[in-house]
Amino acid sequence: MSDLEQFTTRWNYPTCVRVGVGRIKELPAACKELGVKAPLMVTDPGLKALPMLQNALIDCHEAGLDSHLFSEIKGNPTGENVEAGVAAFKKNQHDGVIAFGGGSVLDVAKAIALMVGQDRPIWDFEDVGDNWKRVKRDGMVPVIAVPTTAGTGSEVGRASVITHAQERIKKIIFHPDMLPEIVILDPELTTGLPAAITAATGVDALSHNLEAYCSPHFHPMAQGIAIEGIRLVKENLPVAFTDSSNLTARMNMLVASTMGATAFQKGLGAMHALAHPLGALYDAHHGMLNAILMPYVLKVNQTVVDQKLARLAQFLDLPGEGFDAFFDWVIQLRSDLGIPHALSELGIDEADSARVGLMAFEDPSASGNPVSLTVEEYRSLFCSAVRGEL
Repeated sequence: MSDLEQFTTRWNYPTCVRVGVGRIKELPAACKELGVKAPLMVTDPGLKALPMLQNALIDCHEAGLDSHLFSEIKGNPTGENVEAGVAAFKKNQHDGVIAFGGGSVLDVAKAIALMVGQDRPIWDFEDVGDNWKRVKRDGMVPVIAVPTTAGTGSEVGRASVITHAQERIKKIIFHPDMLPEIVILDPELTTGLPAAITAATGVDALSHNLEAYCSPHFHPMAQGIAIEGIRLVKENLPVAFTDSSNLTARMNMLVASTMGATAFQKGLGAMHALAHPLGALYDAHHGMLNAILMPYVLKVNQTVVDQKLARLAQFLDLPGEGFDAFFDWVIQLRSDLGIPHALSELGIDEADSARVGLMAFEDPSASGNPVSLTVEEYRSLFCSAVRGEL
């Protein structure tokens, strides 16, 4: 059995995941399995004209599916993007959604599938208290998720991160049944990714696994998944970055991404608590933000995560020992992948530092950070990352 043949399988955790090279051809069958006859294909402006998307659309049409395309999505998607998608869904009387793209696409597609049958605004379903119980479950439609990047893992998530454009804040929209019914992980769909996007999304997958692993919450199953996800990133991200056509590395990174989003039900932390407001305020790439922030957050958390990262360094067979071995690996990995060292290299300055500190403190991800940080400590952490001061 070749390396790639071992990946041809089907998992049912946490949802049905079809894994393997070429499995995008099963998309029409997946629709029919769910009783979907007229799926709305949701993608982004950069993907809509690419052969892989057009071929999938042709396959759906040849199978008798009345599928149309929606691609009005920003990199940091807004409530207006979701509203436009809902309008497109209703215009052509669709009955299901195909999410074909990266994390932004997956988030918008899941939100569209939620909102097509609701009579409240999307913000009424923010992940606060029991807001999710307001959802009219019978109004939701099924989602098939086809990720084309290996980073967010949103294909196995029960929520969408959507920017409230007027308030300039990212909000988490949640319902348990937002989890896609079927996921297709096909590494051939990721081979055309530019190296920079491979790097940013790959370190995003690392951040999910790492913050889940470091979270103080009790969830041993998620912790075990996170450890293996980190190992897969270590062994495969540098290969995928330098050799875009390496299907084994691409497959492993898709799996690591899915594992990260499965694991972070244990919790996230300060990386995401800062990345969310920075994405909303500066419209910066989420994965790149996490990649830049990672060592700064590790330093802030060092006294609490020292032993955890020492064990992780040993498991990863890193040179040296203890916290420093893991930290040095992160620094070297960022350098090898061309990740900027400071937020200032993205055009971010300290002008809104007070607002960033407050937004990070109030972000839901902050509750999973190993160290409970104050508003001022988040502001200071942000400023250090802007200046590149570790």
